[in-house]
Amino acid sequence: MSDYQRPLRLAMVGGGKDAFIGAVHRHAAALDGRYELVAGALSSTPERSKASAAALGLPPERSYSTWEELLAGEKGREDGAEVISIVTPNHMHFPVALAAVQAGFHVICDKPLVHTLAQAQELQAAAEQAQSVFAVTYNYSGYPLVRQAREMVRGGQLGEIRKVIAEYHQGWLAAGSEGKQADWRTDPARSGPAGALGDIGTHAEQLISFVTGLEMEAVAADLTHFVAGRALDDDANMLLRFEGGAKGMLSVSQIEIGRENDLRLSVFGTKGSLSWRQEDPNVLIYDQLDAPRQLLTRGGPGLGAAATAATRLPAGHPEAFIEAFANIYSDVADDIWARQRGENIETLYPTLQDGVQGVAFVEKVLESAGMDGRWAKF
Repeated sequence: MSDYQRPLRLAMVGGGKDAFIGAVHRHAAALDGRYELVAGALSSTPERSKASAAALGLPPERSYSTWEELLAGEKGREDGAEVISIVTPNHMHFPVALAAVQAGFHVICDKPLVHTLAQAQELQAAAEQAQSVFAVTYNYSGYPLVRQAREMVRGGQLGEIRKVIAEYHQGWLAAGSEGKQADWRTDPARSGPAGALGDIGTHAEQLISFVTGLEMEAVAADLTHFVAGRALDDDANMLLRFEGGAKGMLSVSQIEIGRENDLRLSVFGTKGSLSWRQEDPNVLIYDQLDAPRQLLTRGGPGLGAAATAATRLPAGHPEAFIEAFANIYSDVADDIWARQRGENIETLYPTLQDGVQGVAFVEKVLESAGMDGRWAKF
């Protein structure tokens, strides 16, 4: 990780009291000392916003009732926030992110990026015009062994890629009575046009893209909402075609009882294959044609520069979810500092383009499902 001058000043929109993902973002931002949380508009009501800010020790004058007040207040301060972290339900991503980049802030936004491709493209144009650094927290790309897999695949160690399988299976929405965290995710007005597809399917799609670099050519999809009365999908199964001839399968579900956070990726080439599981993230299985299986371990021998740079602890000391988030936050900070020095550096954090690609993926899957599973071309 590169040198930096001081912690960047961070403000958060959303992520207040009882919000799981907000705490994750705050821990991740703080882990490497790259950021200092200085302000927040942490909830959808002024009362909860103030209470959450007080619990975090934010000063009253920087504990804002609304995100609009936060952007205006921080823009007007000499010591104002430089980076806005957006951890709201999906329907708020677009207005907050657009206003933030237009006001000159850098942005770290949770996924999926926005509801529609038109919104995504408008946001991308605004961020480019403002020259804002913009990251989307597809956090699984921050795991050291995911970065190792990327380096191996793109370095040709698997040969020509033939097939990719991504699976993301959960069971927490199986009953239909899961409370606050499920409430907005199953509401089209707040979640957007997709349920499990948008919530976890975009993670799986980005993981495929990050590791392999393959461009999707077409998708054939079957979406289901198994829970009675649910308006959005809770299960999705897709066949994928990639440019160059590779094929793939992507399956996501939130109604598989007994599954917790079971994200898996397997990549098969002409020379070998790789397999990785999020629930066992410190091991990468490497099989070569006519050779013994290798288990590559985080912090162990034989790893490349990307995995090594993303590793904090010696082998055998587990690193996982928050550390992967922290790698993205640190990568963003390195990019911001480099740009301020007039330098361009290579970074691995998921960019706004990855977020746009995720929205395009959702729209094509929905298009295919609306045609009874016929192929929809990108």
